[in-house]
Amino acid sequence: MSLTTQQSKQASREEWESELLQLGKAFRRVFRSLRRLRGRDTHLVGSEVSHAQMELLIELSEQGALSAGDLATAAQLTPATVTQMLDHLAASGHVERTRSDSDRRVVVTRLSDQGEAKVRAKRALWQERWESTLADIDADDLRVTTRVLERLNAVFEDAPRAGDCGEEH
Repeated sequence: MSLTTQQSKQASREEWESELLQLGKAFRRVFRSLRRLRGRDTHLVGSEVSHAQMELLIELSEQGALSAGDLATAAQLTPATVTQMLDHLAASGHVERTRSDSDRRVVVTRLSDQGEAKVRAKRALWQERWESTLADIDADDLRVTTRVLERLNAVFEDAPRAGDCGEEH
């Protein structure tokens, strides 16, 4: 291999590493923004719906009626947390709880008309923001970005536990 080819490969590798570092920084900024979005929800009152509660409403909109356990699994929250959130959502008229037709021991939650309207309004707002923010990105770049995000999701889904640093004992 010629010196010029080696230098070119080294420069390409350095550029790739630099871009990978920038991607990591951008990803952390997005993650922090999402965490702040959830944090702003701690002072809600009345019938306001938090980001986490909205995620439950969206799951119900997409999947239909679910038990609290199934909803907790889908939203990756504890059943106790979901039950507390559903109490608020039911009290504010966003969801309705009924006994399952197939198993009377199970209580299922479904969106009320008010909850469905809330989901539609939130989706419309976010769709408008997404489209205006990403309007200058072509479909191929969006497809590549989706693949990257799916791979990053897999990294975090398969991440070692907090105490596992890969050390042998």
